[in-house]
Amino acid sequence: MPGFIYLASQSPRRSQLLDQLGVRHELLLPDSSEDAESLEAVLRNEAPKTYVQRVTGLKLQAALQRLAQRKLPPAPVLCADTTVSLGSTLFGKPEDAADAKRMLRALSNRPHRVLTALGRHEGGGGTVSESWVTFSDLSDHEIDAYVATGEPMGKAGAYGVQGKAAAHIAHLSGSYSGIMGLPLFETAQALRSLGFAV
Repeated sequence: MPGFIYLASQSPRRSQLLDQLGVRHELLLPDSSEDAESLEAVLRNEAPKTYVQRVTGLKLQAALQRLAQRKLPPAPVLCADTTVSLGSTLFGKPEDAADAKRMLRALSNRPHRVLTALGRHEGGGGTVSESWVTFSDLSDHEIDAYVATGEPMGKAGAYGVQGKAAAHIAHLSGSYSGIMGLPLFETAQALRSLGFAV
């Protein structure tokens, strides 16, 4: 069985989910010379599933280059990307509090998709977990109070399912861990194919 994997993600939630599976991992993060945010730029008329697969593939390529440049011990590399979509409209990470409020107003009381693509070093950004989330009808006061917690920042769709936003989620179908950012069913399958006992 392999000893560990590299997780190419700055998300503490993804690291926690790998801990939940009992998989030893080392973080493989970009340094200051890399423009990691530019990888998440949306192309014109790009479908949500195409977007999340493409971005995951780009993140994987960047991580593999990082691994080679740093001359680190060889090990499998895992990365993921999550996006929220309402129809064909993508909701990435909010730029500021006002942007977070705009997103939450748009998502209020409307079923939306959460897509997380999983990339591993020999498989690209192919596997996608698709889930659906419906918030209650959020009042301006509820949105303002939630955004004031700071939780929406750095999260696709301006919310974290594992945090305070859970109090406003009326319905959820699909993968809870996928909505968090790392679908454990698909991740476990990928890790078993690499020889991990998961």
